[in-house]
Amino acid sequence: MYSTECVDLALSRAMAGDAGPGAVHGHAGNPACGDAVRIGLELDGARIAAARHQSFACPHATAAAELACRLAEGRDLLGAARIGAADLDARIEPPPAARACTALAADALHAALAAATASVQLAAAPERVVVAMSGGVDSAVALTKALAAGAAPVGVTLRLWVDPQAPHADRACCSPEAVRAARRTCHSLGVPHLAVDLRDAFRRTVVDDFVAAHAGGRTPNPCVRCNGAFRFSAIAAIADRLGAGRIATGHYARVERREGTALVARGADPEKDQSYMLASVPAEILERCWFPLGGQTKAETRAQARAAGLAAAAARESQEVCFAGGGDHRALVERRGGAGPEGEIVDAAGRVVGRHAGVHRFTPGQRRGLGLGGGAPAFVLRIEAAAARVVVGSRAELARTSVRVAPGRMYVAAGRVQAKLRYRQSAVWATVTPLPGGGFDLDLDEPVEGVAPGQAAVLYDGDAVVGAGTIE
Repeated sequence: MYSTECVDLALSRAMAGDAGPGAVHGHAGNPACGDAVRIGLELDGARIAAARHQSFACPHATAAAELACRLAEGRDLLGAARIGAADLDARIEPPPAARACTALAADALHAALAAATASVQLAAAPERVVVAMSGGVDSAVALTKALAAGAAPVGVTLRLWVDPQAPHADRACCSPEAVRAARRTCHSLGVPHLAVDLRDAFRRTVVDDFVAAHAGGRTPNPCVRCNGAFRFSAIAAIADRLGAGRIATGHYARVERREGTALVARGADPEKDQSYMLASVPAEILERCWFPLGGQTKAETRAQARAAGLAAAAARESQEVCFAGGGDHRALVERRGGAGPEGEIVDAAGRVVGRHAGVHRFTPGQRRGLGLGGGAPAFVLRIEAAAARVVVGSRAELARTSVRVAPGRMYVAAGRVQAKLRYRQSAVWATVTPLPGGGFDLDLDEPVEGVAPGQAAVLYDGDAVVGAGTIE
C-alpha cells in the first residue's frame, strides 16, 4: 500500500532534519495515544517551496504527514488550504480506526498554513470573499450563498480560547472539533479553509475583561465586546492579507447606510436577530460585510442546508458565552481569579439579611440563588463591589427610567430611539441626550427592570443601530 512507501520516506526525511530556519511550523497532537506531528513550510512569497515534517507517531499518522507535505509542496497558500483529511484518507486508505491519525496530520498542516497566513500578502482579487466559518449550519449556508453568487470564497475560522475545564468545551464554536467541521464543509464544496490560532489574544482581550468585570460587580456582555473589539477586526486583517475586499458571515443581520455611514440593522427573523451583538462593529468594517442570511429565518437556513446535503444541517446551536463551554460562567470567573471576598446581603435600608460568596455571582434583577429563605420575593437591586455588598429589594424597586451609558457613541444623530438594554429584553422608546465627554443619557418612556452596569445599551432608529455603549 501507499502507506509503506510514505513511512520509508518519512523516516529518511526526519533523519535529514526539519524545514529551514525561515520556515513556519504547525503542531498537532493526540493526547489519547501520544502521537505528535510537526510540519514546517518554507515559503517563496505565497508559494510553498518545501514542506517537511517530524512525526513521533504511528505509521498511519507518519504516512499521512509525509503525504500532506508532498501534496503541499509547489502549491500556493490557498491551493494547499484545500488539502484535508479526506484527501489523505483517499490515498492512504487507512482502516476506520486509524482515520484519527490522518486527521492529526491534516491538523498539523493547517496549523502551519495558519502560521503562514500571518506573513503572506496575496494580490487583491475582486471576486475573493472571506467567509467566517464556525462549523455550524449558519456559516455553512452563508458559504453556499457566496458560491452561488459567483464569488471565490475562502473559509476562515478563528481558533479562540475555550475554558479547558468546561463541561462541554468540545461543543464551543471555536473548539478543535468545530474547526475540523468548518474545514470539512469548505473542502466538501471545493473551498480553501484556514484556521487561525488567536487563543492567547482572545483570552487577553475578551476573557480577562469578562473576568475583571464580574470581579468588579458588573454584568458584561462578552459577545458584544468580542465582535466589536476582536473578532471582526481579526477577520478583516486576515482578509486584507488574503487580498479579499469583502467579508461574509452567517449572522442574522443586515447593513444599512445612512449619511454615508454603514450601520448594522436587524435581521428579518426576530427570534434570531443578532444586530445587538454586532452593535459595536466599526463602520469601516461593516462597509465590507455581507450577511447572506439577514433576510431569512433560521428554519429556512436549516432547510437550505438539508437541500444542499450539508453535514452542518444537523449541527447543534453554539453556546451564548462560547468560551464557557456550556459551563457556569461563575465557576470560570473563580478559576480565572475573579472571585471576590464573601460579604453581606442588605436591603435598601442597609439592614443585613444574609451573606454571599462573592459579588461576581450576582446581577441586577436576579431572584434565584440569593439564599435568603422564605418571605417576600427579593431581587438584586445593585452591587456595591468596593464594600463586597449586594443590595436587594422588591420587584418594584428594580424599575429604572434613566440610564447613563459611558463609554458610548452615536453613529448618526438621533434624538428619539428604541433602546435595548439586554439581549433578551424588548426595546423601549427613549430620548437621547449626548454627554460632553462622550456617551449619552437615556430617558426611558417606561420603566425597565434589571438594568445592569456593564451590559450593552443598543439604540435603534427603525431597524438600524444608530448608537451603542456600555451601561455605567
